[in-house]
Amino acid sequence: MYLPQNPGQGRSEPALLTHREPDYEDNYVDNDDYGPDEDPLTDAESKRLRRKKIWRRVRRTAYVGTALMIILPVLAFFITYQMVEVESPEQVANQQDKVVTLNWADGSEMAKLAKSGGNRIMLTYDQIPKHVLHAVYAAEDATFETNSGFDLGGIARAAWNNVTGGGGGGSTISQQYIKKASGDDDATLTRKWVEVVKSYKMNETFDKPEIITAYLNTIYFGRGAYGIAAAGKAYYGVDDLNLLSKSQAALLAGMIQTPSRHKEAAYQMGRWEYVTGRMVANGWMTETERAQQPFVPPVPLADTKGEGLPGPLTELPTLVYAELKDRGITEEAIKRNGYKITLTIDKTAQDLAEKAVSEVMTGQPANLHPGLVAVDPKKGHIIAYYPSANGIGTDWAAEPQEPGSSFKPFDLVGLLKKGKGLYETYDSSNRKIPPTAKQEVKNASKPGCGECTVAQAMKESLNVVFTDMVYKDVKVNGVIDAAKQAGVRSPLDAASSDLNIAIGGGRTQVSTVDMASAYATFAAGGIYRMPRLVSKVENPNGSIILDETTQAVYQEKNAFDENPDTNSKIARNVTEALLPVPQYSHIECASGRQCAGKTGTHQYGETQHNSKAWMVGYTPQISAAVSLSGDSNELRLIDAKGKIIYGGGLPGKIWQKFMNSYHQTNKLKQENFGKFVPIGKVESKPPATATAPPTTTTQPSNSTPPTTTTEKPTKTTDPDPTTTSRTRPTRPSVTTEPIIPLPGNGG
Repeated sequence: MYLPQNPGQGRSEPALLTHREPDYEDNYVDNDDYGPDEDPLTDAESKRLRRKKIWRRVRRTAYVGTALMIILPVLAFFITYQMVEVESPEQVANQQDKVVTLNWADGSEMAKLAKSGGNRIMLTYDQIPKHVLHAVYAAEDATFETNSGFDLGGIARAAWNNVTGGGGGGSTISQQYIKKASGDDDATLTRKWVEVVKSYKMNETFDKPEIITAYLNTIYFGRGAYGIAAAGKAYYGVDDLNLLSKSQAALLAGMIQTPSRHKEAAYQMGRWEYVTGRMVANGWMTETERAQQPFVPPVPLADTKGEGLPGPLTELPTLVYAELKDRGITEEAIKRNGYKITLTIDKTAQDLAEKAVSEVMTGQPANLHPGLVAVDPKKGHIIAYYPSANGIGTDWAAEPQEPGSSFKPFDLVGLLKKGKGLYETYDSSNRKIPPTAKQEVKNASKPGCGECTVAQAMKESLNVVFTDMVYKDVKVNGVIDAAKQAGVRSPLDAASSDLNIAIGGGRTQVSTVDMASAYATFAAGGIYRMPRLVSKVENPNGSIILDETTQAVYQEKNAFDENPDTNSKIARNVTEALLPVPQYSHIECASGRQCAGKTGTHQYGETQHNSKAWMVGYTPQISAAVSLSGDSNELRLIDAKGKIIYGGGLPGKIWQKFMNSYHQTNKLKQENFGKFVPIGKVESKPPATATAPPTTTTQPSNSTPPTTTTEKPTKTTDPDPTTTSRTRPTRPSVTTEPIIPLPGNGG
């Protein structure tokens, strides 16, 4: 149809409707209901028509957008599908578990951790029992046998977590295999996209039995075990998976989620409960079977093959992996890439530490377990680490234990932060603190010295003075804050309402690493440096994966006060109080070298014996902590001569031997701690020189300290008798009875 360009005038060349550009400013409309002779549109009608046209464009745009949203992903999926390849299990196995190299601090080789893959057995599908398969399905992907390789709901959850900063994904077993095969575990949507496409292609290329077999031959289970066959051997000592019960299979399957936690008994139990629950829910295990097959703990690590380090350092790789996990580097990544890891452990220091322990402990009862940790105050490097004689079982360097009087320096830090110092005086006479307490607090080493200065009380380790100090001035939370600021990382929440913390008893538990690190802060003039075992991680080609100098968490900081002068003054005042203790306890450093430190003991129940004994001390060049514990066979600390062990006894002798040999072997010059400027009151007379007790009380070097230098095991009382610090015979490091400060919590 043609319309005239000017109605009412002569006809001109007609214009096609389809070619005519409408003029939205006139009354033109494309509705046949309106002709050229109609009345002009009203404003309302014009607006309505404009809105109609706008919405028409919106609809068309939406149609195009929707089409693109469908077509583009399909096209991208098709292109990605053609480009990706799915690695075979043999290829994946060859990429995993490369040799990891550990180096000493000087860069020389400590050990090569052999590939566990050398013992890997590539099973066939018919060699994997059904109950093992069902356990894995229950733990990781209950719909494995029916899904197409990916879970849309899981992908949606993963995308949401990626956007919101959450964790976790929605990986099926096929997707997990692809992730392990590629070695790419980045939390990105790009990685997830490729993983989904590969997973789909895998399910199109291989059948389900082939996929699950590939997965179980390559997945990591912890304990150095890659593959289900190696896991059966590592956890339960079986070579034939048919010998595994459903309960045991449930634990193995449960460990797939976070294999780095293979040493955590609570985690093992939690995963076992989850997997067996899912097996019951899916009909793969009955409630009766679950009740008849309770949780079976794995065989001790001592019964499994180590990773190439003998003696005390056998479990060092586990500690290294745990530290690097905190820095974002997983154990799987370490082994998959064959990283070269430079440690902070100094070979000379480690040898001297092992030698000191060996020489002092030779001939001593087998129930006595020393732990030793040495830290470089100027770097935060752990330069020596002694967890136990064979390195297997309880790690006594990391085990939380009651520190006794070695915790008293943190009381002093709290006092110094309040502007009071070494020459404040407190009544040292035995009495109830607070007055409403049921029993008295008593000093362990001697009756007291009347109105004693804090300095004198530290040297003589007077329980009453420190309990009174914390009760009146510092408060329990003040001690906790001071300990954390110095470097104690063990949880102290359990002691938050326990006045026993004043003398390191009750619910107060810290590790040997904690104490070596915290005292290193004193040695460094109040500068805290996080203790660490790893200084550098490299690829085999030399490229740097981690360098401690670039890690913000390792940056030094003022521990006790933002003002550098105040901070260093607090640390120097603590050192001043601790300088007399080594000589007073007959474990002074050789050649007049300045050493500061504190002994500590924790009493065994209501007996005269101790269950813990400590010596922690330092020079400007090194801080070392030595703990001594009994075990479940015999908690009491009794030496080979049948004598009670105190902090100045076996732990003190180990500390003294190590400190002297370390300084002498390295030919370290004698350094002092700088000028002492007292905080608070000034001493009215010149500070007395610390001297050893009279020779009439001196004991042989391998005997217990004289009564003038250590606390006697007479009973003391607690200001807050709600719990007790008595050591229970069945639990060497956990106390659950009401806490009462005991005399053994002394020096």
